Amino acid sequence: MKLFLSTLNQMGVLGTFMIIGFILGKLGILKKSSTKAISRMENNIFLPALVMYTFIENFNMSTLSSSWKPLLLSLAIELVIIPISIIIARRCSKSDFLRRMYTYGLCFSNFGFMGNAVVSALFPEYYTAYIIFTLPLWVLIYVWGVPGLLIEREHAPKDKKDRVLSSLKALINPMFIAMLIGAIIGITGLGSKIALDENGNGIFIMQVVKVCGGCMSPLAMIMTGITFAFIDFKKVIKTISIYVVTLLRLIVYPLVIGGLFLLIDRLVVSIDQTFYVCLVCSVAMPLGLNTIVIPSAYGKDTSVPAGMALVSHVLSIVTIPLVMAILL
Repeated sequence: MKLFLSTLNQMGVLGTFMIIGFILGKLGILKKSSTKAISRMENNIFLPALVMYTFIENFNMSTLSSSWKPLLLSLAIELVIIPISIIIARRCSKSDFLRRMYTYGLCFSNFGFMGNAVVSALFPEYYTAYIIFTLPLWVLIYVWGVPGLLIEREHAPKDKKDRVLSSLKALINPMFIAMLIGAIIGITGLGSKIALDENGNGIFIMQVVKVCGGCMSPLAMIMTGITFAFIDFKKVIKTISIYVVTLLRLIVYPLVIGGLFLLIDRLVVSIDQTFYVCLVCSVAMPLGLNTIVIPSAYGKDTSVPAGMALVSHVLSIVTIPLVMAILL
């Protein structure tokens, strides 16, 4: 009950920021185009800062030696989820575009913005492990999810070599660079020399990095709320498949996967609590926003993907605490 209430309280905080963004969008104080500017700040400044600070503080030789375990576990789970999600998505719509959006939504939750916000607030001691755990998911998104599902066929590179180079280029992003810098500083022991003490005193650049990282969660939720302010609610209400995909993503996937690993832990072999928390947190998040942002850049009607994101994010305020209370 304590975990449920703590999680519910944190989801209430994040939900409030979404409401603030929604109101700002509805009143016209912030335009729909402002989400692009916020997204760029998130991806290029605030999220990398949070990742860098976390790795500087927590990454060491012990973390490095055990990193292969969460990487392997995450990749194995996702490789099982992908074919199942493709089969389910085919039954949810006859439209090729919507099938691809549903496939992406089922395969990749909002483990980035929402997941980082939830884990950093509720389980800060596991945040470094969570970042490592989600690395294979980012790789699959850049290598297959975005180019294979979200980018329209006519806009994708035709040549196989160009597609490979495009995917590799996408992997070299600010978050990856920040993680690499933070890991080097942490593992060499420099982190202990420049880290902030309990009073927040230390090298000023570390204070800048920490403050920037603290902006990540509020701005991510405000951006989400602004996006929802411009959704066609009538179309959302009438699309039954939105609710089917949302139910699978928020309830069925986490309970089945989490429950399976609980049985393995109790009947077969003990599973490290760190890995298990990372697993539950990554699969319990709502559907991501990439299904809105990327297709809209190519002029596609994103009403249904936006509705999918809206319904799942609103319901996740209750489902995430519920799933965590059951599984953790």
